[in-house]
Amino acid sequence: MRFGYMPERQTIERAREDAREGKSPSTQAGEFVREEIHHVREGKHGARSPQQAIAIGLSKARRAGVKLPAPKGSAAVREKATQDQRAAERRNKPSSRRSQATEKALQHEGHRSASTAALSRQAKRTMAKRGKRARSNSATKAAHTRTRKEHS
Repeated sequence: MRFGYMPERQTIERAREDAREGKSPSTQAGEFVREEIHHVREGKHGARSPQQAIAIGLSKARRAGVKLPAPKGSAAVREKATQDQRAAERRNKPSSRRSQATEKALQHEGHRSASTAALSRQAKRTMAKRGKRARSNSATKAAHTRTRKEHS
């Protein structure tokens, strides 16, 4: 079982499909976050919080070439984002020693951080920070990109 920063082929395909459909980079990155949540749930590794699992997914997305903007946060977080973007340009194989170290550290973490309740709490807290207008705009944007089901 290898952790590393290599996303599964299916995840990359789904993200590319989103890009072809003209969906936003955050939607493309969502596929990587989804994969990461799944890894924590199935016990591949753990995470200390839902935020950590999300951060790992976003890091993988940047390394896979998704054009995500740098986050608003500490200088260290922004530096990590630019580091991930540079790694995407290089396309080098991740260091096996670093991958093993990362995996070993994450194995010690819990798996409840990816539970439905934990993710729901995280989503509610995040949305509460945003204003009504921002929530309305994102819902409108989502409605425009949503595929319509054919009614025969």
